[in-house]
Amino acid sequence: MEEQRLRSSNSISSAPPLLLHTLKHARRTAFNRAFAAVYTCAISALLYYHALKLIHSATLSSSFFISLSFFLSDAFLAFMWASRQCFLMTIVYREEYPENLERVLRKPDFPALDVFICTADPYKEPPMRLISTVLAVMAYEYPTEKISIYVSDDGGSQLTMFACMEAAKFATHWLPFCRKKKMINRSPEVYFASNHSWCSETEKIKILYESMKARVENVLERGKVGEEYINEEPQCRALSKWTDGSFTRQDHPPVIQILLESSKSKDTTGHLMPNLIYVSREKRRTSPHNFKAGALNVLLRVSATMSNAPIILTLDCDMYSNDPQTPLRALCYLSDSEIQSQLGYVQFPQMFHGVNKNDIYACEYKRIFQTNPLGLDGLVGPNHVGTGCFFNRRAFFGGPSATNVSPEIPELSPNHIVDKNIQSQPILELAHKVAGCDYENKTQWGFEMGFRYGSLIEDFYTGFRLTCEGWRSTFCNPKRPAFLGDAPICLIDALQQCQRWMIGGLQVAFCKFRPITFGVRSVGPLVGLAYTNYSFWSFWFVPLTIYAFLPQLALLNGLTIFPKVSEPWFFLYVFLFLGAYGQDLFEFVIEGGTVPKWWNNQRMWMIRGLSSFMFGCLEFFLTRLGISTYGFGLTSKVVDDEQSKRYDQGKFEFGVSSPMFVPLTMAAIINLVSFFMGLLQVIRGSSSVEGLFLQMFIAGFAVLNSLPIYEAMVLRSDKGRMPFKTTMISTLIALLLIFGAWPYFVSCLAISTFLALK
Repeated sequence: MEEQRLRSSNSISSAPPLLLHTLKHARRTAFNRAFAAVYTCAISALLYYHALKLIHSATLSSSFFISLSFFLSDAFLAFMWASRQCFLMTIVYREEYPENLERVLRKPDFPALDVFICTADPYKEPPMRLISTVLAVMAYEYPTEKISIYVSDDGGSQLTMFACMEAAKFATHWLPFCRKKKMINRSPEVYFASNHSWCSETEKIKILYESMKARVENVLERGKVGEEYINEEPQCRALSKWTDGSFTRQDHPPVIQILLESSKSKDTTGHLMPNLIYVSREKRRTSPHNFKAGALNVLLRVSATMSNAPIILTLDCDMYSNDPQTPLRALCYLSDSEIQSQLGYVQFPQMFHGVNKNDIYACEYKRIFQTNPLGLDGLVGPNHVGTGCFFNRRAFFGGPSATNVSPEIPELSPNHIVDKNIQSQPILELAHKVAGCDYENKTQWGFEMGFRYGSLIEDFYTGFRLTCEGWRSTFCNPKRPAFLGDAPICLIDALQQCQRWMIGGLQVAFCKFRPITFGVRSVGPLVGLAYTNYSFWSFWFVPLTIYAFLPQLALLNGLTIFPKVSEPWFFLYVFLFLGAYGQDLFEFVIEGGTVPKWWNNQRMWMIRGLSSFMFGCLEFFLTRLGISTYGFGLTSKVVDDEQSKRYDQGKFEFGVSSPMFVPLTMAAIINLVSFFMGLLQVIRGSSSVEGLFLQMFIAGFAVLNSLPIYEAMVLRSDKGRMPFKTTMISTLIALLLIFGAWPYFVSCLAISTFLALK
């Protein structure tokens, strides 16, 4: 195994260079390349077979349209498979040595760190999760006076402000406790839920935590902060902004409140504490950038006026830090003089806690967050996934070789040194100014500077644009997860989250900087096609829909559309199926997955194809035609006890009427009927069975994947069962398709179904 050792050159000439990180190439890279060559030949043979069938089909006949459908479907599958191989050509693994960092950099030389934590709705994103995230970051093994934490509240809620105030007060006890105990879990929610060692001091801290939790949850339940919780004048002044009736979620002035100041605030042992600043950008109903990227750009500007740290960590409010040494690991790369001039960001994988044993909704997204980044890391670096990322601030102001990196005012430049107290009037006035909703007008913010606008998945788009500008990135994947977040435990939440990603991906695919053209020219074919694979994910619904319905309906009508078992072309289909699934299983398991998790992963791939992917495409193109609109929707992090119990038992949560469940249920019914009709022909000894084997296999495979749907339709009586309305509508449309009445009824029935379920 090839190993490349990277050393940091010490600014102190007397000290020898020390090993900070290593890079190793995966042994399976050569096998992946050889397999790709063989599989490409098989795909070419399959397309040749389809071309022959098209040539020998009568024009405008049913066999011609069936052959054309499968030709186009398999051509798209071939393209997506080929672009997926870009992630497997240069897989690398890295390892960091943070224990050597303090010998390279003295603590006073550690660069300052600005942490951006984003939240938007205290009812969908519980404030106690935000508090745990904030406290875990405050307790990093990093000079506390070097840390500034900015909490972005895009909902402009006094409940979130109150939660941050409570976190600031509790931190004065929590940080000394973490230092004394040298704990690994520094999220209080996680620590107190674990089997921690008991002592009187621990009990006192837990009582303080439970008291704080009770106050926060009581305020959340009441919907406002009661006067009994406001004990100090600064709190009263901070919360007075919400007493004005004109202050609403979508219409309010900027709010910037300094809750802790590192030069003054001390904990119970006299140690200085990090800066903690609450920020809610100005919102007006006519504001053009109400998405997450707009909030991040406000944080980028506000932090520049107050601390302007050269390193920025972005976090979602529910992604708590699971390792206090995480910033030291990132610094192993960001302080390396050999690569730091071109290193735009260090990305940690997005990982989750609370996922049930076999991850029934495939919410770990192992390929996106863990496997694919390993391959991109061997090229120019992983894509940005929106959280758990340490940025070089300089990256937001032009490419590595750009000479003019100054924004519209000098105070926002990455080279600007803040020499005033953050509480000073000039600093606060400028911070409020740059947090205004009209500040970006006639500027390059969101287009050439900062986080980029133009997609609902602004993280993916921003990372892509930075890569095209010449910045490299690094994938840091330590054995102990650096960050852990919440995954959806309800199917509709998981599908809606995925639908939002599909819309965002298409926005990138059809924008001016599309990966398939601009990306290939800027960063080469492998990286450009890798980003293209992400962008066109939603188009998977086309081949998945064809394979979910067409072979089965042909089977019901006795039509043979695949080669017979005795024909040589049959073995080509077998090789293509086993090769694709075998490679996917191998990659999944070798990166720490299990076979049951892989099965659920491919099952959800089919479920998403007929729901999230389809509806994401539909909504995107309707919006392009001016028929519909979309916006950023939050995935609920609130856990219902009954839902949680069913999730832990591995039961799918349907429960609500949604148009996305209709195609799923239709496919399940049609595949079940066609499979049993095929079995009936086998029992009768029909001579056509040999030609229908592949169609029966596809139907049977779909039936296996649809077992949770059948259970939810027929066997379950709990609140998570399939709604009766959805079952009846799906059954009616499925019967129309089965009995051949679809040319007359499906279109109008589908439209009425969507309207009814909306």
